[in-house]
Amino acid sequence: MRILIVGGGYVGLYTALRLQRRLKRELGRGEAEIVVVSPDPYMTYQPFLPEAAAGAISPRHVVVPLRRVLEACHVLIGEVTAVDHAKRTATIATLATEESGRTEQLSYDELVFAPGSISRTLPIPGLADHGIGFKTLEEAIGLRNHVIEQMDIASSTRDPAIRDAALTFVFVGGGFAGVEALGELEDMARYAARYYHNVKPEDMKWILVEASDRILPEVGEEMGRYTVTELRRRNIDVRLETRLQSCADRVAVLSDGARFPTRTVVWTAGVKPHPVLAATDLPLNGRGRLKCTPQLTVDGVTHAWGAGDAAAVPDVTAPEPGAETAPNAQHAVRQAKVLGDNIVHALRKEPLETYAHKYVGSVASLGLHKGVAHVYGRKLKGYPAWFMHRVYHLSRVPTFNRKARVLAEWTLAGLFKREIVSLGSLEHPRAEFELAAGGKPSVDPKGSS
Repeated sequence: MRILIVGGGYVGLYTALRLQRRLKRELGRGEAEIVVVSPDPYMTYQPFLPEAAAGAISPRHVVVPLRRVLEACHVLIGEVTAVDHAKRTATIATLATEESGRTEQLSYDELVFAPGSISRTLPIPGLADHGIGFKTLEEAIGLRNHVIEQMDIASSTRDPAIRDAALTFVFVGGGFAGVEALGELEDMARYAARYYHNVKPEDMKWILVEASDRILPEVGEEMGRYTVTELRRRNIDVRLETRLQSCADRVAVLSDGARFPTRTVVWTAGVKPHPVLAATDLPLNGRGRLKCTPQLTVDGVTHAWGAGDAAAVPDVTAPEPGAETAPNAQHAVRQAKVLGDNIVHALRKEPLETYAHKYVGSVASLGLHKGVAHVYGRKLKGYPAWFMHRVYHLSRVPTFNRKARVLAEWTLAGLFKREIVSLGSLEHPRAEFELAAGGKPSVDPKGSS
């Protein structure tokens, strides 16, 4: 029996861990096989991306290596490009198949479909050319390097127009990703400015653009208003009920008529289900998410399971009918445990469990020693909320190894000064050698943009 898990994110990792433990005997006897297909050999703990971007946590401690923790599973690095569930086969593209121009067909008995989500973008002029995402570790570290490089540019130029554009940072999206990324990076840049003789914190413009009338809706209206007040107190320009209309020619044009020459537009305006869902014969809802039951089976289909961002799971705890669980990490981790147990129940002909978890609240960091929280009805702000943010996510990051390393880094960060070095050239390591060998480098060897 082969269990195929598509995706190595929260659902993929935690489901595999659960099955690895519950099916230990069957795996040892060769009666069962768990195959995890993931485009990356690691799971990214996304709540730590803002701190990784700010340099508070080393990038390698934000990820969990799949092969190390899934010792009894077969981890296959690649992407599922199509699924024919009627035939129980999945089409997989790996690095090896890309070189040969072919794909592989993998058969399975049980399917866990959890490819996650991708950034939801809009057809805004210039966004594809100049926008920066904030969903992966590579994007987070790239953004950190970019911000420091812009400070270097501003410090070394005498052209006021170039300087102004370099020190203007526009973030689009007032959810967790946008607010936390802006808060952490502004905090880092404010600290880094002390090491530049001609760049001061007040020289920088930080702009948050949100289409709705509030930010951080997950922490409640009151804490959302406090967050706006706190950000504006730090001279961050928060623009509600405003949209980005264009960023062509490195000029951010907003719906309220404002224009900002800028070299930095960070796009965090939501996510959408992974496009591979459309390449399956599994039922989808109107928003392109996998139709699931409260037991996390795919609705109307046998031997198929779903959870996480790509799945529409009914929220049985909600008072209104038809409500679905929010696509966030809190639900994904808990759904994965129920999903893993239900697969075992199904294999052993036992009754399935219903996923029922009431959302207990949210915490958000706004930079070092600053945050907001709304947990179990209690509202916290400032240092207590920031401390709760760290405690909560430290308890949730997988494996004791990662918990210990993150805690050690936080402790050392409290004893020593911040690291403010840009390593942008790491993104294009061959550029310098191409230049030395007499060729024309495909990018700037210093990695600036």
